[in-house]
This record gives sequence, C-alpha cells and structure tokens, in this order.
Amino acid sequence: MNRLRDLREDKDLYQKDVAKYLSMSQTGYSQYETETNDIPTEVLKKLALFYDTSIDYLLCLTDERKPYPKSFLE
Repeated sequence: MNRLRDLREDKDLYQKDVAKYLSMSQTGYSQYETETNDIPTEVLKKLALFYDTSIDYLLCLTDERKPYPKSFLE
C-alpha cells in the first residue's frame, strides 16, 4: 500500500519503527505495505491515529489527508 509507505517515509521512519508502535514484527508490518496481508480494523485505527489521517485515506478511498472531526461519542 503506497500510502502507508509514503506516510511512513514522510515522518522519516523505518518499517521497524512503525512495527514497534503496533507491537508487531517488521515483517508483519511490511506485508501490510506490500498488500500481502489485509490490515485488521484495530491496526487501521492505530495507523490512522498515528499518522493523523482517516482510515479512508489509508485505504485510498479518499485523497483528503485530514482526519475526520472527532466524534462526541468518544
């Protein structure tokens, strides 16, 4: 997934850095970037928060990088 790689590189991070944040192996995270494995919903949430964007942006459903406004239900 190019968006994941681009966001990571924009922050000057390595795959191992993001994998550590997600409490997983670098290899496992790499499989998300290369679309070898689907990303679980909970991981998508963490990545959206980490990169301050929306899950829709991560999944290339929108080109709007800004996150949605926070819900009052949180």
